[in-house]
Amino acid sequence: MMKFVIVLACLLFPIVSNATPPLEISREKVKLQFFIDEQGKPMYAVLFNGREVVKPSALGFLLDTDSLFYKSFSLINVDRKAVDETWKPVWGESSSIRNTYEQLTVHLKHGSGKLLDIVFRVFADGVGFRYEFPKQSGLVYFVVKEEYTQFQLAGNHKTFWIPGDFDTNEYAYTTSLLSEVNNSPVVQAATDIAVRTVTDSLAVQTPLMMKTADGLYINIHEAALLNYPAMQLHVDKKGFILSSHLVPDAYNNKAYLHAPAHTPWRTILVSDKATDILASKTILNLNDPPAEQQVAWIKPMKFVGVWWEMQTGKSTWNYSDYADSTNANGQLIPNGRHGANTANVKRYIDFAAKNNIGGVLVEGWDRGWEDWFGNWKENVFDFVTPYPDFDVKEITAYARSKGVTMIMHHETSGSATNYERQLDTAFRFMQQYGYPAVKTGYVGRIVPRGEHHDGQWMVNHYERVLQQGMRYHVMVDAHEPPRPTGLQRTYPNFMACEAARGNEYHAFSNGNPPDHETVLPFTRLMGGPMDYTPGIFKLKGYAPGMPDRSVHSTLTKQLALYVTLYSPVEMVADLPEHYEAKPDAFQFIKDVPVDWDETKILEAEPGDYVTIARKGKGTNNWFIGAITDENARTTTLLLNFLEKGKKYKAILYEDGKDANWKTNPEAYSIRTITVDSNTKLKLTLAAGGGTAISIMQNE
Repeated sequence: MMKFVIVLACLLFPIVSNATPPLEISREKVKLQFFIDEQGKPMYAVLFNGREVVKPSALGFLLDTDSLFYKSFSLINVDRKAVDETWKPVWGESSSIRNTYEQLTVHLKHGSGKLLDIVFRVFADGVGFRYEFPKQSGLVYFVVKEEYTQFQLAGNHKTFWIPGDFDTNEYAYTTSLLSEVNNSPVVQAATDIAVRTVTDSLAVQTPLMMKTADGLYINIHEAALLNYPAMQLHVDKKGFILSSHLVPDAYNNKAYLHAPAHTPWRTILVSDKATDILASKTILNLNDPPAEQQVAWIKPMKFVGVWWEMQTGKSTWNYSDYADSTNANGQLIPNGRHGANTANVKRYIDFAAKNNIGGVLVEGWDRGWEDWFGNWKENVFDFVTPYPDFDVKEITAYARSKGVTMIMHHETSGSATNYERQLDTAFRFMQQYGYPAVKTGYVGRIVPRGEHHDGQWMVNHYERVLQQGMRYHVMVDAHEPPRPTGLQRTYPNFMACEAARGNEYHAFSNGNPPDHETVLPFTRLMGGPMDYTPGIFKLKGYAPGMPDRSVHSTLTKQLALYVTLYSPVEMVADLPEHYEAKPDAFQFIKDVPVDWDETKILEAEPGDYVTIARKGKGTNNWFIGAITDENARTTTLLLNFLEKGKKYKAILYEDGKDANWKTNPEAYSIRTITVDSNTKLKLTLAAGGGTAISIMQNE
């Protein structure tokens, strides 16, 4: 690692009055200002190339012991430093990441005598800041009743938002002006979401993406969410002020802390180029490096799964129809539709082995599925007891003989207390049978009762699972957690998570609009990889008894999502027979990597289109994904990122001439051409469509 740190002089300020002149730090076009106003309120502002991004905005808290911990502050001293370092992630979109910023730490003293530090870091593409509570006699154990961080915006920006819900992030995005935010109709209409908890009709979730009328792109989120609740934003429509609103517990408290302590980083990314937002590594850089350096066991992979057939109703998770469907011996009576049976799992293992797909996920393998959904029940699963038709020993031996890795599934039914009690036993069971990765699920209301998916208790629970995963060498793919905040740097076994509306909503509800995948990179994926489950080839007629249900995408867009929606554990989500019916298109999924040396954001506009090129880890091969919203579009790509003087074979997987996400989604064509660094590729994307390209260096 290269590291260059300059620590500048500590500036001492005699305390004459609370108000201070502005302090400034900047990096390229981004400038941060900090000052204390006449009431002793800490204030900050952010500018981009001289333009206001965040106007002077307040900082502070409501504590259980101090309701005025947002004013009457004095500035004690200031620290500054500059950092320039390069680090290598265990896996990711790039083989190395540069982390360079200017840092300003302000040391404040409250009128009550309590101390508070605020640390600001300014990057070339934005700002991160967090609160730190030093060790002190006047503040030891304390409760955060609310955080008073504000983001006063400079105008009524175009905004891409979902409701600020304490228990889910699985809404479709709404695009509106900030002044038009009202989540009530969205929440009321979202009957396909299992648990919804929204108490503020003007609350929106982060990452919040905005675009100003004069062409600035602004993204507000947080980084390193640990031991603290997730931050949502309350919209003040008149002043265009966003105020932090933390997810509460049953007592309406937000966080229980013990000094020394700190909050997560609040992040503001800004650029006049949408591509810069997607290329940003600021959120990742604000997370700590991993404590554990022995990580060779962490391996990205593609996997198939006994899953989509359950989502679409072809088979079931549950072995029996009802928990009390038992025979005279007390044994469950099989319903004959259980998907996680030994013969069916072997079929998926055979398919994975034949097509060099690393893993097989099996959902519904363990007892308990008859008695959990919709029940606020604590003890449902034990995570080690299979159904009678799932022979774990036979399946393990068969997978090993085929060179395929089995992926565990732990649905907790929202009962985090039960999962924590069983966690060591469950992970030892995984070790015994050679499962190196687990997909966890938290569908349902949380136990302990009164807690929420995105509250402090559950944030700590998710971290405990990751910590145990590091001890047992288990990679984790979490579903129904808070949206990610870059923790994959600190815990490189945190491979991916859901935390958004995924492809599965096409199976059991009205699906996702065609622009959904063009918004996700600017919102949900800003904090980390998503298990979106792409690759559906049967786009109509896949749901029994529902002939009109369809995936709102073309087939080649499903291919392109393997590039545009990054994950190091990518699901090959459709049924094996649907891939076998289109082997030429399936070739792209077989070829595309899940770990990368380099990423280029070629073009992007939130809600409209995204085109990304990535270079496979340890190769000279590039892969491109281009997707569009409900509108057809043409674009020209410059391949100047290819090595000069080299010839490459490009295979283009394109929408057919009459392709359309509504009327003809499975039409596609494939062509092969020779390209080099001077090539200009003209692409035509159908409505709701996309293009996937593999570029292999000629031998």
